[in-house]
Amino acid sequence: MSTRHEEPSPGAAPLISARGLTKSYGRAEALRGASLDLRAGEVLAVTGASGSGKSTLLHCLSGIVRPDAGTVMYDGEELGGLSEDRLSALRRDDFGVVFQFGHLIPELTALDNVALPLLLAGTRRDQANERAGEWLERFGVRGQAALRPGGMSGGQSQRVALARALVTGPRAVFADEPTGALDALAGEQVMTALVHTARESGTAVLLITHDAQVAAYADREVGIRDGVVHSGPAEALAQEAARHEG
Repeated sequence: MSTRHEEPSPGAAPLISARGLTKSYGRAEALRGASLDLRAGEVLAVTGASGSGKSTLLHCLSGIVRPDAGTVMYDGEELGGLSEDRLSALRRDDFGVVFQFGHLIPELTALDNVALPLLLAGTRRDQANERAGEWLERFGVRGQAALRPGGMSGGQSQRVALARALVTGPRAVFADEPTGALDALAGEQVMTALVHTARESGTAVLLITHDAQVAAYADREVGIRDGVVHSGPAEALAQEAARHEG
């Protein structure tokens, strides 16, 4: 397993900074004043139990959903004040998102899935395919380039999803339980590839997980409980809560 990397200087300005985020779905409060900083080149793990608000936090930070209150600043821009076109451009060019089950387009081959973000950004087909092939090679799935998702293993599909998230050279990658559907070996391969590539390129990574072994790949770990982010791992938060309840 990877050892923790030296984290960025605490004095460095955050690439992404969230303050006081709240988000409700009906009567259910997913976030209740969550705040968090993510710096360029940092791998940050956010841990917590199911329903603690981890995925909602990722969706707000990446501009997928808008919080009910609070602010998300990305490199000097407040996401809440941006148009849908600008948010779409950020998600296409500056942000990469990896979900637990990959979310590859089933009708497209691995190569076409990875090339798609480049094509949407206006890259010529031959150039997009060349870059997509290079990223598939980097993640060890070049041999699956002509396969559709249904013909690949879970680990192969997730590495294709990682290649798709990184092919545009994003400044930030948001990974939501990227190993949750994988066995231990495939999960280790995916995490090793993600962290190595991110550190090589200086990409910031927000890693959502409930798995302590996955969180160990990060430079820093914070826990989320009842929609609020706390310093330190979620396991420590749960133990502290149990002591108070006792």
